[in-house]
Amino acid sequence: MDFPLTERQKEIIRFYHHNPFIDYIRAQVVPLPDGTVELRLTIEQQHTNLYNIVHGGVLMTLADTAMGAAALARNKKVVTMSLSMDFMHAVPLAKTITATGICLHDGSHAMTLESEIVDAEGKLYAKAHGTFYVLGKFIEDEE
Repeated sequence: MDFPLTERQKEIIRFYHHNPFIDYIRAQVVPLPDGTVELRLTIEQQHTNLYNIVHGGVLMTLADTAMGAAALARNKKVVTMSLSMDFMHAVPLAKTITATGICLHDGSHAMTLESEIVDAEGKLYAKAHGTFYVLGKFIEDEE
């Protein structure tokens, strides 16, 4: 990593290291220079369905978590109220994909976010849209 992590990024990484489901699927939390994070996952056999392609639930998990991370980057703890996803392409075994979260609306009680899941070449595999309920601040002593 060629840049220093912000304190919030460090807290987001710690937060997701305490999430047993993220550890279970082996997703990596990757900090970005702009202060946000993305999730990265290399597809293993445990992520696939009977067709040997990634299970849609894995993609939903990545997108949901990436959108949650985007909210955390804005110092807000959230829970998902609604989530939808469009699947464009099947993700094969051994492919590494990245999920990013983008904030569309940053309200005090609800947030609207999107997530894109792409590979290293920029191929779009899935896009999600979610509405999230704001529980409060992620880090209480921050403005």
